[in-house]
Amino acid sequence: MAAAEASEALSIRAAAREAGAATALHAEGRRYSFADLAQLTEQRMAALTPSLAPGAAMPLLGHNDLDTLLTLYALLELRVPALLLHPKLSQSELDAEREATAQAARELPADAAAVLYTSGTTGRARGAVLTRAALLASASASAANLGWQDEDCWLLAMPVARIGGLSIVTRCLAARRAVALRPGFDATLLPEWIDQDRVTQLSLVPTMLSLLLDAHPQWRPPAHLRVLLLGGAAAPPALMARAAERGLPIVVTYGCTETCSQVVATPYAQRFDAAACGAGLPLPGVQLRIDAGRILVKGPMRMAGYLGEAPLAPDAWFDTGDLGELDARGGLHLHARRADLIVSGGENVYPAEVERVLDACPGIRASAVFGLSDETWGQTVAAALVAGPVPPSDAQLLTHVREALAPHQRPRRICFVNSLPVSAAGKLDRLGLPLLAAQLRPLR
Repeated sequence: MAAAEASEALSIRAAAREAGAATALHAEGRRYSFADLAQLTEQRMAALTPSLAPGAAMPLLGHNDLDTLLTLYALLELRVPALLLHPKLSQSELDAEREATAQAARELPADAAAVLYTSGTTGRARGAVLTRAALLASASASAANLGWQDEDCWLLAMPVARIGGLSIVTRCLAARRAVALRPGFDATLLPEWIDQDRVTQLSLVPTMLSLLLDAHPQWRPPAHLRVLLLGGAAAPPALMARAAERGLPIVVTYGCTETCSQVVATPYAQRFDAAACGAGLPLPGVQLRIDAGRILVKGPMRMAGYLGEAPLAPDAWFDTGDLGELDARGGLHLHARRADLIVSGGENVYPAEVERVLDACPGIRASAVFGLSDETWGQTVAAALVAGPVPPSDAQLLTHVREALAPHQRPRRICFVNSLPVSAAGKLDRLGLPLLAAQLRPLR
């Protein structure tokens, strides 16, 4: 996509010119047209401009509120990249992401739109640089599958600081369609929100869908809800069966931050029989291949590269680290996210990150983190610990992890062991860690 075209597509000014009276946003009890948002964004741009450093990304704490969206619209208009920070991160994590971005600020490509930190395939946080062209290629690929209708309204209850939330903002802006903004997910209120704003498109992770069905045993989707995108983690067959019984129009998706969200999805026409499609088919422009069981992706929606690292060549494959296979139709069947990856409530937890924090706790000599199956959250975090001469108390350990880890990363259950299991090569045997589950106890 040409730079000029990308600028117009992600411009709230252009949206106001093209669809000024159309509803752009439902937020905080009010309806905002594109003209309204353009006016508010002009004010925000005037306030931001004096503090912006040329070529640098601006840190933005990604709350799901009008204030955050106005700043995001303003940065898109000013062509200033947004460093989106998740509000649930600990202060040390926020500081680390700000510092890393500031050091590499001059290396951002000219069309960079956002930097989102993700653990990538190494387990260490890395800033994925997403360009305007990549975000729009992702939006175009999604639209090729889902289409757009005049009265479409996409509910934004997922964190705007994650690609699942950010992509809703950019897709709807580019399509001149409405967003229904909510501060976060609430299973009790979700049906009311869908009715109140006549939501037609909804994005959830499996945990959210499970909580919704549990909270409303008799609820069925209204006719105006035409699609529910389900991604972020593998959906259990039992959950898919429950959704089918309720008549939910499910489109299963697979993607990651580095690919600007979904690259594979259930064909829209099969949304009432999504379980038969695996993770779905590659979207237009997406190329997939399997190398030694690992899923590799190439396409215009791929990131420019990781912040502070060499940019990726335009035709380079991205190794997701996830495991899967392609069927005869080219459909993807996801076997597992990375072997050591824990997905808790749709949030990725990389054991290496948690272990670095635990190992730094006074009284801990070594640690190993693994996931436990959980009906509500998919998985929760567990840790096996090797203590030093003076082990920490639960209170000391809780204080330590709360200062350094987001809630979804914190171990819920722990056990102390004399030594960690190792492989024949002398490395930590992660496959053997679940055998310690019987020794676990709650951390409290």
